[in-house]
Amino acid sequence: MDYILTTDKITKKFSKVTAVDAVSIHVARGEVYGLIGRNGAGKTTLLKMLGTLSFPTEGSFTITGVNGESTKAMMPRVGVLIEDPGIYQNLSAFQNLKAKALAFGMKDDNYLRQLLVLVGLGGVEKKPVKNFSLGMKQRLGIALAMVNSPELLLLDEPINGLDPQGIAEIRTLIRRLCTERKITIIVSSHILDELSKIADRYGIIHHGKLIDEATNEDLLQRCKAYAVFRTSDVEKTKQILASLGITDYTFTGEHFEIRERVEEMGAISMALAKSDVQTLEMRKEGQSLEEYYFQLTGGEPNA
Repeated sequence: MDYILTTDKITKKFSKVTAVDAVSIHVARGEVYGLIGRNGAGKTTLLKMLGTLSFPTEGSFTITGVNGESTKAMMPRVGVLIEDPGIYQNLSAFQNLKAKALAFGMKDDNYLRQLLVLVGLGGVEKKPVKNFSLGMKQRLGIALAMVNSPELLLLDEPINGLDPQGIAEIRTLIRRLCTERKITIIVSSHILDELSKIADRYGIIHHGKLIDEATNEDLLQRCKAYAVFRTSDVEKTKQILASLGITDYTFTGEHFEIRERVEEMGAISMALAKSDVQTLEMRKEGQSLEEYYFQLTGGEPNA
């Protein structure tokens, strides 16, 4: 696996509080990595360390083969949007990008205009930012994070506070940056359902600890729906399931859990009835990604 970023037990302590506790994540080149956790879980603190806005108390991290301590060599390859993007409200979108570009010693105005088109602000580049919607400001923030043509982009809660249309726009933009520009993106959120629409892999953080790291396919498999059947004849039921070509099931000692063709529960019940096997119980089980996440971290959703 070609990892663009890895952390080795990275830790951040504030006095007696450990905000990030020995976290080791692995981000593959060319993927969207969803950093999921409740409010206060340590996501922002971790991203700040990766963006060198804060420094680890213990542990280390490597980006594009460069140790995190070598910030001067590493940071031109990293774009960061954490908390307030630092927008000048009275300037236009282009003027904001120009100010950031000058700080990097860049003078390519054409590239800056291309960035504005890429994030959907090509038609309003001269409009004062104070007149932008929240979604437009978020897109400008992402453009600002890309001024230095990064290989890795760190986005902290980019959909927070947006309306459904704004969320969809940012979601589409993130996927485009990954697929078209080949930028690896770490995006944090406390909303797993939204992350599941764009992320390839996840790191789940709770109370500062990494409690799971999994691909999107892994999580979907864990949350896959299944049918529960309790019948009057276990052996006959096994024979009938075999005759129907159903092999992905388990028998718990009390009931069958069938994990394929769940949408055919009625047809399975009819096949059992034709062989004089009574269906004593039939129900659909499973959980959404959000339910799995809340079960993993304990408790109810964030308010």
